Amino acid sequence: MTKLNSGAHGFRPRGLRAAGASVLAAACSLVLLPLAPASAGSLPPEEPAVAPSHFHWGVATSGFQVEGSNPDSNWKRYVDSTAPTGKIDPVNDAVDFWNRYPEDIQRAADMGVNTFRLSVEWARIEPQPGQYDEEALRHYDDIIGTIRAHGMTPMITMVHYVYPGWLVDHGGFMTEEAVEHFGAFADLIAQRWGGPGKDTLWVTFNEPLVFFGHEVEMGNVKVTDMPRFLDYVARAHRLGYEAAHRANPQTMVTTNEAFLPAVTGIADKVLLDKVADQVDFIGIDYYYGVALNNLTAVHAAAADFGRVRPQPEVIYDAIKHFGTSYPDKPIYIVENGMPSDNGQRADGVERSDFVKDTIFWVQRAIADGYNVIGYNYWSLVDNYEWGDYTPRFGLYQVDVLSDPSLERKATSGVDAYREVIEQGGLPADYRPVLPLAFCSASTIPDSCINPPDPNGPRQPIR
Repeated sequence: MTKLNSGAHGFRPRGLRAAGASVLAAACSLVLLPLAPASAGSLPPEEPAVAPSHFHWGVATSGFQVEGSNPDSNWKRYVDSTAPTGKIDPVNDAVDFWNRYPEDIQRAADMGVNTFRLSVEWARIEPQPGQYDEEALRHYDDIIGTIRAHGMTPMITMVHYVYPGWLVDHGGFMTEEAVEHFGAFADLIAQRWGGPGKDTLWVTFNEPLVFFGHEVEMGNVKVTDMPRFLDYVARAHRLGYEAAHRANPQTMVTTNEAFLPAVTGIADKVLLDKVADQVDFIGIDYYYGVALNNLTAVHAAAADFGRVRPQPEVIYDAIKHFGTSYPDKPIYIVENGMPSDNGQRADGVERSDFVKDTIFWVQRAIADGYNVIGYNYWSLVDNYEWGDYTPRFGLYQVDVLSDPSLERKATSGVDAYREVIEQGGLPADYRPVLPLAFCSASTIPDSCINPPDPNGPRQPIR
């Protein structure tokens, strides 16, 4: 997210704080522009809850944040030019997932996870226009094959904020050329990893509005470029959607949206409404809440992540918003997690409690009739949080800057996630450990009048 800078994960640290401000300023200004009407719907689904026949229990990663050995890209250039100033951390080899993927995929499988989200790096696959690196493709064959060998479905993100350096030189995502090149790239990877008989889920673009915010921060676009930028991304998304469905008509494709207090309705209008006819499910990312008695999100803007009070119940609000705005689409929580500050939290909240409370509220939403088909915890391991190694979201802690061995250390979240997957949720007598916030900014005034009910029914998840 952002400053409000939702991105892969919450409010952005240090040099990236301006990205969120750019997103909000531009998005709010677009309220005055003529837009497609918002999707209708203010009531929950009328049909009784039906648990999915195959719920996607997942974990999530992204290539640039975990792989290491990063090739020339928009983000590699930005890090290489900015890290020497001390404003951001160098990415180095991140957690070296590129070489250590067998052990990390095994860790996910050991928790009972059946879905593994990753991104494939366009910059690695196509180092020059029209020239594809067969060695990189074969390496991704091995990674994706290992995921499948463990009985997990790969959820592949086509662009997770990162694109080749040569495309930067050609104007980035502000050109028709970018759309055309992306279309060819999408065709290549969809045919390779999403063909007939391959159970693959796809995310075309990770959080397009936050993608735009990062591009503003890096100086690749201006705030006023938002309408044009999002138009190109929307057109590219359609090419990605069509490529995935050409490869396998039964596949499911989305572009995920961050659930941000107060501005999600605007985000819907400027992008999701425009492509809703070509998404097979609504992908939601949720991290931080804001409420009348919870303004701690401001600490994240100062990179003090351990003091941001988690608000798991707002995941119910997020599901409710998208479930009523797009009632014909199933919902998948593509990203959700809780940060620490280098592994520490001032309030002492355990990752295990956060995981259990969050799944509790997902069960409440399913019981109230919302068609939730999956949940990914962000992230499997600590990673490079777009300029900083301080915020830690991983189920497994990795001390990148101080531990050359990059040892994976299990947090309390590992056993908690394994338990809820095994049991299909929380037992009937479980009640949230973390206190509910009052009047969530995400749905005022409804959240003040009708707050989520922790004593309501819950639906088992299988």
